Amino acid sequence: MRIFDPHVHMTSRTTDDYRRMYDAGVRAVVEPAFWLGQPRTNVGSFLDYFDALLGWEPYRAAQHGIRHHCALALNPKEANDPRCAPVLAELPRYLLKDSVVAVGEVGYDAMTPEEERAFEVQLALAQENDLPVLVHTPHRDKAAGTRRTLDVVRAAGTPAGRVLVDHLNELTVGMVADSGCWMGFSIYPDTKMDPGRMVTLLKEYGTDRMLVNSAADWGRSDPLKTREVADAMLAAGFGEDDVDQVLWRNPAAFYGQSGRLDLSSGSEAGSDYAGNTIKRG
Repeated sequence: MRIFDPHVHMTSRTTDDYRRMYDAGVRAVVEPAFWLGQPRTNVGSFLDYFDALLGWEPYRAAQHGIRHHCALALNPKEANDPRCAPVLAELPRYLLKDSVVAVGEVGYDAMTPEEERAFEVQLALAQENDLPVLVHTPHRDKAAGTRRTLDVVRAAGTPAGRVLVDHLNELTVGMVADSGCWMGFSIYPDTKMDPGRMVTLLKEYGTDRMLVNSAADWGRSDPLKTREVADAMLAAGFGEDDVDQVLWRNPAAFYGQSGRLDLSSGSEAGSDYAGNTIKRG
């Protein structure tokens, strides 16, 4: 079984997580830029973070046989902080990098005017750089936020097929399915979606344009939730081809629109680790 986690924040995870993911079948990930928990106070901290997503994290993943790509953006939560907004002027040079396969996460947190402005600016940057877009839907008032998201995407003229609307649930999947955008689902231990609910939605909506991710980060989350969904699909009567479509071919097709996705085999797991040291390039 091969698994592509299309939304996971490996900066927050340990090397043990990489090893467990590899053993579970994960061979590729996309890491979107997000809020780190501790508020950033200047643009420089964003640039250091972007540099890590472009250099250090792909190297770290490769030591465990996993291909790492990223999506870069000013995330919705920090779009409200005037100290962070100037990073929008720095993004264009970063969006040219080879391992950047999307603009994201963009969208809404509290649905403020500042968030909407940043959303619109970054939708334009995605079109200028011929990149797909990963959209974060708000955790509060999710239905209204998802409807507004789709309105902004349409108004921007962004083709629906180049937009992945994430963190969906039973209340929001229908409107996104009807829009033509790709549908993303985050599987969590306590919140968001779980494997059983995900299988129910797959039975109702099918496997086209459906992506499943762990969205694992510094909070209570689990980077093996993608494998749990795969196992739950098989137990519910889905075939191996269905699992491969949802857990591999769909994310490969979506991010492949960037023209930069490289899914060739990574390094052998753990090949450059020795005790607590790492061979540095």
